[in-house]
Amino acid sequence: MRLEQSTTYKHGVIPTKDAATVMLVRERSSGVEVFLLRRVKGMPFAGGATVFPGGGVDPTDAHSRGTWAGPSDTWWADRLRTTPTTARALVMAAVRETFEECGVLLAGPTPDTLVDNTSQYSHMRKALESKQLTFGDFLERESLVVRTDLLRPWSHWITPIGEKRRYDTRFFVAVVPDGQVADGATTEAEAVLWQTPKDAINQWCAGGSMLMPPTWSQLTTLSEYRTVAEILEVTPEIPAILPQIIVDGVRMRVEFPGQEGYYGSGGPLPW
Repeated sequence: MRLEQSTTYKHGVIPTKDAATVMLVRERSSGVEVFLLRRVKGMPFAGGATVFPGGGVDPTDAHSRGTWAGPSDTWWADRLRTTPTTARALVMAAVRETFEECGVLLAGPTPDTLVDNTSQYSHMRKALESKQLTFGDFLERESLVVRTDLLRPWSHWITPIGEKRRYDTRFFVAVVPDGQVADGATTEAEAVLWQTPKDAINQWCAGGSMLMPPTWSQLTTLSEYRTVAEILEVTPEIPAILPQIIVDGVRMRVEFPGQEGYYGSGGPLPW
């Protein structure tokens, strides 16, 4: 599988890089909370933005030798509207990136158990982030089973044509496992926090953060649910959303479905 691939939509041939993003959720007295990171300023993509854990697919993700517990490659391919090979790479990337970026590991010693404390793997987590270790080798060395049954496919966004770095990103939802702690021990984040989706949006509206359209859109959708159980029961339609960059003189605008709420909220725009 090539990372830089051409996906054809009605707008023509669009070079993209596959990526996976995971929205970790938990339930508290205030309602559903989601885990967010503020990316380090100056990063080539989304520097300074508040985002969910995630990143690009690695060439080794499609061929990871780790044991897979959950729906088949074919099931994931059908839900993600792609090939089984690419679907496997996306799911493995989702699990790997979540572990690298916040220490949450959706894996366990058996198909029906989970690691309850990931601190024992901290040195391997650093090796994964620095590309000194592949995720497949890590899983095999520790005899861990990837719990893909804990992931839910959620949405599909593609970076607009015209951006220097473009990603074909699938969003997933997962509940943070009991006993595991999501942290900010990654070189890509300068701050992390748990917030209700509404609080995250309100903070952005007040100028306290920067939300890109896909992040704002996911937060807006998640804010409609009262409990984690309601979120896990959803089987959303997952069309590919390709925002368009519109330049009117010196002013730029990114158009996407549901944009009225984004532009009407008064929050700072990334561009």
